[in-house]
Amino acid sequence: MNEGLIPRRYAKAFYGFAMERGESEKMYGLMKNLVGSFSEAESLQTIMSNPFISAADKVELLTTAANAGKENGTFAGFMSLLTENKRLGLARAIALAYIDIYRKANRIYPVEVVTASPLDTEDETRLKAVVLSHIGCGTMEYTHRVDPSLIGGFAISIGSERLDATISNELKQLRLKLLSN
Repeated sequence: MNEGLIPRRYAKAFYGFAMERGESEKMYGLMKNLVGSFSEAESLQTIMSNPFISAADKVELLTTAANAGKENGTFAGFMSLLTENKRLGLARAIALAYIDIYRKANRIYPVEVVTASPLDTEDETRLKAVVLSHIGCGTMEYTHRVDPSLIGGFAISIGSERLDATISNELKQLRLKLLSN
C-alpha cells in the first residue's frame, strides 16, 4: 500500500476521534510539537524504525516529544492503536497528515516571511495585513526569519504559494537570462 495513504488514513481517523472528544485543537498542538521534535532530532525517525527498541520505549519517547504527558487519554489511546497495528514508525508522517487535515478544516494558512534583515514593527504589520487580504477568510500561522544571503528584499510562502522578491533571486534570474543568450 502507498506509504502516504496509510498515514493519511490514520490521521483522518484520529482527527475524527479528536473532534468527537472536543480535543482536535489540543491534538493539533501536540502533532505540531511532535513534528518539531522530529525536525530537531533527526535520529528520532531512526529510533522509531529500530526493531530492537521496545514499543513501550517508543511510545514514551513519542509522548515526551509531543509534550503530551501520560495523563492525556486521547493521545495515549492513539499511541496504543499505533502500537497494536505496528505503525509507530509512521508517527511523523501521521502527525504531518493530521496537521494538514486540521489546517484545511479550520482554514489555517502557514505563512513564512524571510527577509534579508529584520523588519521593523510597522513594516511587519503592513506585510501581515497584505497577506491576510490575500488569503481572505482564514487565519494565518505567521513566522518570520532573517536570512542575510538574500541580500535584500523578501520571500513569502503561503502554504504552497511562494512570492520571491529577493535581490538574490533577481540576480539568479538575470544570470540565467544572460546565459541563455
